[in-house]
Amino acid sequence: MSDRYCVFGNPVKHSKSPLIQSEFAHQTQQALEYSVQEAPLNGFAAAWRAFVDAGGRGANVTVPFKGDAFALCDTLSHRARRAGAVNTLILGGNGRTYGDNTDGIGLVRDLTYHRVALAGKRVLVLGAGGAVRGILEPLLAEQPGEVVVVNRTAAKAEQLASDFVDLGAIQGGGFDTVNGTFDVVINGTSASLSGDLPPLPDRLFNANAWAYDMMYGPEPTVFLQWAGPRGAKLLDGLGMLVEQAAESFFLWRNVRPDTIPVRETLRQSLNY
Repeated sequence: MSDRYCVFGNPVKHSKSPLIQSEFAHQTQQALEYSVQEAPLNGFAAAWRAFVDAGGRGANVTVPFKGDAFALCDTLSHRARRAGAVNTLILGGNGRTYGDNTDGIGLVRDLTYHRVALAGKRVLVLGAGGAVRGILEPLLAEQPGEVVVVNRTAAKAEQLASDFVDLGAIQGGGFDTVNGTFDVVINGTSASLSGDLPPLPDRLFNANAWAYDMMYGPEPTVFLQWAGPRGAKLLDGLGMLVEQAAESFFLWRNVRPDTIPVRETLRQSLNY
C-alpha cells in the first residue's frame, strides 16, 4: 500500500510537483502516490481533512493556500513561523498536523548549486508579499552584506525589513529608493505572470551580478529579458521549485533525493 501525498492549490492543474515528486520516489525507491488536489478557495482546511481521512500522509501547498495551511497546523517549524506561511504539511503519528516552509531553503540551495555567493554581497529583493517573506530568514542566514527589499507600497517593504532586522542587515522601501548597484537581484513579485516589470533603474547590476526570478516558464520572464542586456547573469525559479520539493520529500520520507537529474527532466518538460 503506497502512502498518499498531494499538492493543494487553486488553480493547480499546471503544477509540476507530481512530476518532481514521482521522480524522487522512483529514484529513492519509495512507495508513494502523489496527486493534484484543487481545493475550493474558501475550503482548504476541509480539503486537507478529507485528504487525511482518505489516507493522506502529507502535502505540498501552493498559492493561494499557504496562509490557510499555516492557520490549521497544530505544530509549526521555526522557519514556517518566521515565514508566516506553510508550503509543506506532514501528518504526525498522533494525527496532528505539522507545518514547515521549504521555499527559502529551496532558493538558497538553488543559488548554491549555481555557485552564487551571498556572503558579504549586496542583495536586492523585489516585492514584499508572502513569497518574499518566505525566503528572508534563509537568505539572511547566508550573511549577505546587505539585503534591500523594495515594493510598490513602500510601507509593506519597510514592515518586512523591521520584522527580520534581528537576523541581519536589511532595509525596506519603495522602488524609488533603490540606489547603487547590487550583486544579486531577486524578483519575488508576481509581475512576471502578467508580463509586467517593476520600475527599476538601468544601472542596477555590479560586474558579474546575478538576476534571479522566482518564477519560471518556457521562455525567460520579462524581468530576466530586461536584466540580460544590462549585464546580469540569469537564473529562473525552476531550480528553487525542485530544491524546495526535495526538502519536502526529505521531511516526509527521511530520504534526501538527488535533485540534479530532476532539474534536467523538468527543464526538458518545459522545452526551454
